[in-house]
Amino acid sequence: MYLKNEDYQKTKLEKEYFELLGAMSGTVKHFFGSWEKIFGEVSDPREENLLQYSLPNLLFTGMLMYFLRLGSRRQINFDLRKNENVEEKYHALWGIRQIPHGDTLNYAFQKLDVDEVQEIVCSLVEKLIRKKVINNWRLLGRYFCIAIDGTGELTFPERHCENCLTKTYKSGKILYYHPVVEAKLVTPNGFAFSIMTEFVENPEDLAKGDKQDCEFKAFKRLAKGLKKRFPRLPICLLLDGLFANGPAMTVCERNKWKYITVLKDNDLKNIHRSFEVAWGAHKENNKTVQVGGNQEVTQKYRWENGIKYEDSKKQVHYPNIAECIETKANGSKTKHKWITNIPISFNNVDVLSNNGGRSRWKIENEGFNVQKNGGYNLEHAYSRDPNARKVFYLLLQIAHLIFQLIEKGSLFRKAFPKKLGSQRNLAKRLLEAWRNLNISSREFRNLGEGRFQIRFDTS
Repeated sequence: MYLKNEDYQKTKLEKEYFELLGAMSGTVKHFFGSWEKIFGEVSDPREENLLQYSLPNLLFTGMLMYFLRLGSRRQINFDLRKNENVEEKYHALWGIRQIPHGDTLNYAFQKLDVDEVQEIVCSLVEKLIRKKVINNWRLLGRYFCIAIDGTGELTFPERHCENCLTKTYKSGKILYYHPVVEAKLVTPNGFAFSIMTEFVENPEDLAKGDKQDCEFKAFKRLAKGLKKRFPRLPICLLLDGLFANGPAMTVCERNKWKYITVLKDNDLKNIHRSFEVAWGAHKENNKTVQVGGNQEVTQKYRWENGIKYEDSKKQVHYPNIAECIETKANGSKTKHKWITNIPISFNNVDVLSNNGGRSRWKIENEGFNVQKNGGYNLEHAYSRDPNARKVFYLLLQIAHLIFQLIEKGSLFRKAFPKKLGSQRNLAKRLLEAWRNLNISSREFRNLGEGRFQIRFDTS
């Protein structure tokens, strides 16, 4: 029971709404304490005598917009405002029954310190690490896998702000855009938690002829911030082919991080040649495993350690190379290759591949793809203000993190063993619960109270 009022009579649909909101409240209280604790550390620059809504209330409402997949600030007004059931829940959380207007969020977020909102994201992941939520999926029992990749956030046909990046097509048309570089903590079971974001943008004083900001520059800034915020965290970076180079290796080596980087056929050709020569003398470095539910996929590995590589800055590195030829039941074959500074052996080569290198795709599939096409509407312009835009982006990452904990957690799986379909369906049901469940403030506050465990599927 999530409520302590056992006399509360519920229809079947009300019971479903009840369990959904119980899973939501119980998950947040279990891991993070309360919504006030999550959002309460951000400084409020507004004039106190003019305030109608607290800043945690506004940040929560922005997060809830993404969590319920409303799709735009405008939908807050249509789906949440002037609904008595939502107002009663807001009264339980914030002491007022009025829901903020979408424009109120936009105005308030223009003044916030983006770094303080970023710290919310970092602290949520840090709490999950300290509570050992992710321990079962540490690579080789030690390293937290953090995938780093860039994605497009917003595009405009005209200049949006002084920080826009530009791309000129052959036709002469200019595209103005705002990409980001994300660091997401990923696990083989499908978690993809944003841990830090670096916004790729030109400085306002960019002179004509100066080079634009780019993904690799942002990567170096992101790595610096990640090391400062998590100085002792045992990290293994999962990187795509853009980072198969000496400077990226140097960043990892200086920070005492491990890395597993995709190595494409056209990248670092000298390394490919050296690998073939070295492996020719050590053909015992091979392994064949069967994977898949019915062992229907064959993976053939070969590897070599300590391949000498001198980069363009005359820095010498000795990465290790692993190759996997995968054959499916229908006969189709694919080749994967990685460079890493983790020593490769017969005992770990398939683990490094399947739980390490291939987990990089989680940032694409469970990360960016879900946020773009799963209802979060990542590429929608929630604000044209540069500062508010970043705050909204970070609130999306918070909503996605909490949603994953609920969907994969035992509170939800126990209440709905057959699940409710896709994540979008679950968000739709949660919206219905917020709008339609008639529940008092006291009863809503009692949701998720008590001592219990939340377990996650480890498969």
